[in-house]
Amino acid sequence: MDQAIWVTGNVAVIFKGKKMGKMKELYTTGEAADICNVSQQTIIRCFDAGRLQGFRVPGSKFRRIPRESLVKFMRENDIPLRNLESGKKKILIVDDDPEIVELLVDVLSRDGRFDVRTASSGYDAGLATEQFRPDLIILDYMLPDVNGNVVCQTIRRNSEYENTRIIIVSGVVNQSEIEGLLKAGAEAFVKKPFKITELVEKIVGVLQLQ
Repeated sequence: MDQAIWVTGNVAVIFKGKKMGKMKELYTTGEAADICNVSQQTIIRCFDAGRLQGFRVPGSKFRRIPRESLVKFMRENDIPLRNLESGKKKILIVDDDPEIVELLVDVLSRDGRFDVRTASSGYDAGLATEQFRPDLIILDYMLPDVNGNVVCQTIRRNSEYENTRIIIVSGVVNQSEIEGLLKAGAEAFVKKPFKITELVEKIVGVLQLQ
């Protein structure tokens, strides 16, 4: 069930609705890399060498890999199919407010489409990003040890995470700072207090799950 929740700090009002989901049939090289737990360059090299079948998007340099081709490649290389079979997108929540984190983990986990991990500082976020390789980071702007701008820039400088999306969440950022965050590499900004259904819609849009 989807949750319509207004997050206002210590208060959350919940309304229930329907949830929809579907199995993904086509993958980018970044998504295939995350599923196989290898670098994107490894996937690209296998694709270009013909070891991983797919096609190029007409008029662009982008490669696309059908599900059946990825399954065949994983079986041939003894790569566990559990990440592919789950069909879930990996989301890393980075926030030092335990109540907000608990609420987001509960809602996103029960949604059914997401595998969720958490971090409470910029340092922890760096380690989690390296180990978990999230598709999306929901990032609080004001962390104890660093601000969101630095985290965005650090991730964007690493080509391994070029397919990792970032949504900034904060209640204290002005318009000029928001513009700076978007320039630094964030895909979207959500201002607190926010409605969970609106955040989930933003997540779905950024991850192109529609």
